[in-house]
Amino acid sequence: MRNFIMMLCLAVISLSPALAKKKGEAGLNVATFNLRMDTKSDGENAWPNRKEMVKGLVRFHDFDVFGTQEGFQHQLMGILELKNYDYVGVGRDDGKDAGEHSAIIYKKDRFEVLQKGNFWLSETPDKPGKGWDATCCNRICSWAQFRDKQSGKVFYFFNVHYDHQGRIARKNSSLLLLKKIEEIAGDAPVFCTGDFNAVPDDEPIRILYDNGVLKDAYLVTLQPPYGTAGTFNSFNLNGAMTNRIDYIWVGKGITVQKYGVLNDMQYGRFPSDHFPVMIHATF
Repeated sequence: MRNFIMMLCLAVISLSPALAKKKGEAGLNVATFNLRMDTKSDGENAWPNRKEMVKGLVRFHDFDVFGTQEGFQHQLMGILELKNYDYVGVGRDDGKDAGEHSAIIYKKDRFEVLQKGNFWLSETPDKPGKGWDATCCNRICSWAQFRDKQSGKVFYFFNVHYDHQGRIARKNSSLLLLKKIEEIAGDAPVFCTGDFNAVPDDEPIRILYDNGVLKDAYLVTLQPPYGTAGTFNSFNLNGAMTNRIDYIWVGKGITVQKYGVLNDMQYGRFPSDHFPVMIHATF
């Protein structure tokens, strides 16, 4: 009997690494993070006072791939001081480096970029410009097709920032986003991140819900959501923090193991006026 128990234990031990490898072979920490643009008018919350906090947050939470919004090129380069990251994406003002980016930052030792591209949220998505009733800014979506070197899995990643003023622009941005995901990614696994400037009951989000192509990670996470419901803090410690406007969406074949709004703060200061949202997802 004793020998049988020992043999059984050895069998379990020998199987465990294989099972663990199978379970975690395509596990990803995926995030969305509105960095808040670099403007001197933010005073003590201006980017130079937040950069190291942002870098530390990314490093500690071990983001594998994440979408950013509002970052100028020099802000993205500041995050790349972490060395093991690179990014795809262009400036929304000229399709090169000018203006805010909706960049995708990824671990360059883990992921290979197979394809990449950008489109503007407007009637003319192939060139810079404002869309519909947007009055302030060009809005852009950047995307990439990645191959995970660890698992061999291939997936698409879209990252977007909707207009904050134009109601028609936000609605049509959802319609355009769904169209582009279908055209570009087809039936492949998809992540979509962004600042949608809309809460779940708003029309742009309901369009995404009703289409069925994407699932809201907040609603399908296996573990209960962690952190505040809201993703916007406005650099205000006493704010309500109830408006959920930053989202991670997943396509078919992707399981959201856990979801969290990361309410990190240091010495009474936030890394951004938005909280990053992170999921751990598996294929």
